[in-house]
Amino acid sequence: MHYGFSKTVPLSFDRVIEKVTEELKNEGFGVLTTIDIQATLKNKIGAEIPRYTILGACNPLFSYQAV
Repeated sequence: MHYGFSKTVPLSFDRVIEKVTEELKNEGFGVLTTIDIQATLKNKIGAEIPRYTILGACNPLFSYQAV
């Protein structure tokens, strides 16, 4: 099974991370964590994968309402 969405854009990987972070901020979200999956898997099990980053985003108001 494959779950997810993909989109090819004419930007570098680093620029995409910057742009997504900016757009999240424009919508009231902040990035609390950035997980470099490529580096983590390389360090933990020696796996070689393409660049892969998870951004942990949070909207403080939504979080407060949920709690």
